[in-house]
Amino acid sequence: MSETAKLTRGSIRGHLFMQTWPMILGVAAIMSVGLIDAYFIGQLGSSELAAVAFIFPITIAISSLGVGVMVGINSVIARALGAGSQERAARLANFGALFALTAGIVLGLALFLLLDPLFRLMQASDALLPLIREYMRPYALGLPVLLLQMGLNGVLRGQGEARMTSYVSLSYAAVNWVLDPLLITGAPPFLGGFDGFGVAGAAYASIIGFGIAAALALWLISRTPLPVSPSLIRRCNLAESSGAILRVAGPAAFSNAINPIGLSVLTALLASQGEAAVAGFGAAGRLQSFATVPLLGLSGSIGAIVGQNWGAHQPDRSRRAMRYTAMFSVAYGLLTAIVLFAFGERFASLFTDDPAVIAEFASYLAISVWGYAGFGLLITANGALNAVDKATYALVQSAARVFLVMLPFGWLLRESWGAEAIYAAELVANLLGGALAALVVWRVLARDPVRAD
Repeated sequence: MSETAKLTRGSIRGHLFMQTWPMILGVAAIMSVGLIDAYFIGQLGSSELAAVAFIFPITIAISSLGVGVMVGINSVIARALGAGSQERAARLANFGALFALTAGIVLGLALFLLLDPLFRLMQASDALLPLIREYMRPYALGLPVLLLQMGLNGVLRGQGEARMTSYVSLSYAAVNWVLDPLLITGAPPFLGGFDGFGVAGAAYASIIGFGIAAALALWLISRTPLPVSPSLIRRCNLAESSGAILRVAGPAAFSNAINPIGLSVLTALLASQGEAAVAGFGAAGRLQSFATVPLLGLSGSIGAIVGQNWGAHQPDRSRRAMRYTAMFSVAYGLLTAIVLFAFGERFASLFTDDPAVIAEFASYLAISVWGYAGFGLLITANGALNAVDKATYALVQSAARVFLVMLPFGWLLRESWGAEAIYAAELVANLLGGALAALVVWRVLARDPVRAD
């Protein structure tokens, strides 16, 4: 094993803690941007908040595709380092950054060209489409920078540099914390007194944040054992390198995107229940994303730990890491559910003073929160499966959760249960999906790495 594969030695619980807490900070910072966006956009009016409810699952889906690319880069680098091949890891790191940038250009152009058909398919009204375009057009053009940033984060994650990864995420969030109020609602007189750009201001702030975060990630990578050297790309076998990344990135991207795709369909189904239901669902979804940050952070850290130990042929350490992760997911999921169930209406009042929106916000939390433990099991299991080159398994179980459970449940019961059918669909899908994921990952990690790879 390589000396740079530092996660193959020492305490598993220690590595989980040291890798996860910076991830939690980074993910919390990113999720806080969504909350800040929702807060300041909510000051513009309920129509703007409803528009963001349609936008949110699409931006999450796009980000999920980027996360898939990041996970693919993370996986190949972690396993190469675990196997003692630092030179191959360096080639893959530089190729991965170029791969991510190219993917961002393709995704950005596709999104820009398909905006109207996409949101009409989601049942967005003609009144909301202009507000949606204001945000999505600049956001689409900024996607290459977002994907580049995510690819560079994958290089850092694969080396187990969780702290550096958190610095990148914090820089992106800090830019948005400063620019969101200025670009959305405008600046006070002592800062120039200019008018804000409304919904579009949130997109402008994000694009600037992407650029600063990508620049910081490049600088941080230059301080690691894997050099930033585009010349290494010429020494790559392009077909082999692309295949190694895509074998994980493709399924991982779709696996991560399936949940927001499902939420997009649920949002379309919910549109028949009125604008208040859509606005409450969207705002509560942002709070929920923030509440599950520790689970998301753990799903990001587990990959490097499992991947490096799997590559070093130490499956017992990979299994131990997954066992500790599952225990935390269940305990944290239940504790968070109790808190949000108890204080749902108070949290809702932070986003809006509309009684109808507050009622839907609280109703969604009262039902959906009891599935957080299952959601934690699902995403952490997917992180481990991606790390051991079993991303297809993660994709299949994520697809089953959404297309065989969540959407049929919501569709069939919507007429009799109304909006509550949509909320209950997410709960049932998380519980069943988590149980399936726990079973699958345990069976995979029980095998010998030589046979599994």
